[in-house]
Amino acid sequence: MLAKRIIPCLDVKDGQTVKGVNFENLRYAGDPVSLAKKYSDEGADEIVFLDITATNEGRKTMRNVVESVAKQVFIPLTVGGGIRTIEDIRNILLAGADKVSLNTAAVNNPELVKQASEAFGSQCVVVAIDAKREADDWYVYINAGKKKTDIKVKEWIKTIENLGAGEILLTSMDSDGTQKGFDLELNAMVSQNSNLPVIASGGAGPVLEHFNDVFTKGFADAALAASIFHFNTLEINDLKNYLDKQNIPVRTAI
Repeated sequence: MLAKRIIPCLDVKDGQTVKGVNFENLRYAGDPVSLAKKYSDEGADEIVFLDITATNEGRKTMRNVVESVAKQVFIPLTVGGGIRTIEDIRNILLAGADKVSLNTAAVNNPELVKQASEAFGSQCVVVAIDAKREADDWYVYINAGKKKTDIKVKEWIKTIENLGAGEILLTSMDSDGTQKGFDLELNAMVSQNSNLPVIASGGAGPVLEHFNDVFTKGFADAALAASIFHFNTLEINDLKNYLDKQNIPVRTAI
């Protein structure tokens, strides 16, 4: 079995790391370059960097910040936000990213996923899905969670897999920032209906069992968190040691 990954997430606004609840009420969480280095040194498996206002502000990702982060980490770096074209993807990869995360652009132009996969390899293409429950199903949201689409998550995951995506970054908007645990039902549904690796996001609290649950009950391949790492309520090393004792395969903790 492949090792499960622990991934800190840097939500960046105006060059600074922020974190909110249910995509609202953002608060400052630190300098992204310093945090990225800290997490890399502490044994994180990857870093996700999301320029969360780039799409809604109609601008490109802050390449200078990406370059600064990339210089400080020696683990895979995924970057998203404001990426709309193949040229945007190329520039972000040249800035030091290992993967790009596509969300709104993938929904608005699904062919971009296929083009990116063919140009750079599927291993570089992560499709981020912001999912919210409506009645008895989950729907895809875009524009940093501000715009609902008519696309059901279960249908979208099949579409992006066929287009050549290499991975899914799945965020539960209902659980985001609540620290009450991952949405296990959502993660299990996606994991069991897709052949792509799934990164679970949204809801992790300073509770070790949250991570055990998302791997054993949500069937996720990786778990992403922000608040608990930014505000030092849970250490990556402690988390990995706990998971190892639960017989969940993880890369060796430092």
